[in-house]
Amino acid sequence: MFEGGAPVVKDVVDGADEHLIGEAEKIAVALGRMFPGLCEVVLHDLRDPRHAIRTIENNLSGRRVGDSATELGLARIADPEYPSVLQNYPNRFPDGRPVKSTSIGLKNAAGEYIAALCLNLDVSVLSPVTLALSNLVATETEHREQPLETLRDRNTRELRQTVEELAAERAATPRSLSRQDKKALVRQLYQDGYFDSRDAAQTIADLLGVSRATVYNYSK
Repeated sequence: MFEGGAPVVKDVVDGADEHLIGEAEKIAVALGRMFPGLCEVVLHDLRDPRHAIRTIENNLSGRRVGDSATELGLARIADPEYPSVLQNYPNRFPDGRPVKSTSIGLKNAAGEYIAALCLNLDVSVLSPVTLALSNLVATETEHREQPLETLRDRNTRELRQTVEELAAERAATPRSLSRQDKKALVRQLYQDGYFDSRDAAQTIADLLGVSRATVYNYSK
């Protein structure tokens, strides 16, 4: 088995690593297909950090197979003692949608991180359900707070939350709203002073999936 020296041993190790990643790939595909449109599942091959993404199911982040590793992947490559599981930490997609993420590092028999399985749950999709449940158990609705009438110096986080709540009132996510509902939502934000915030128009455009020019047109 070891005839020929070290290269044979290396081939055996590489083969075992590839087998492990291949098995993890099956898990990534199965998880992604179990939660279509809701949870992005990404398998990173940390042996090649510049082209780490090996599999991506339910592509919600806009990344592609062959894209580079994230900061967590690089941290695991640099430090074998880095936590193997980081669960339910807050994250965001490039367009600003809130995400709940879990990252699982996979080690080979030598104790080296060779892969990472990452799950990114699109929390914005659940906003309508969350609001509906909140309304269901609420009491003394006549005393419910009206933040749209009292907020001042609104920041980006508050703006995103308001857009998600307004969309949830229509039983939808911001991007799934009809053109008329998006126009009504933008006008509501304009009337309530949200356009006074820096970069508010671009933030609203990203959340609704439209251009910045469209947001300004809707606000007229």
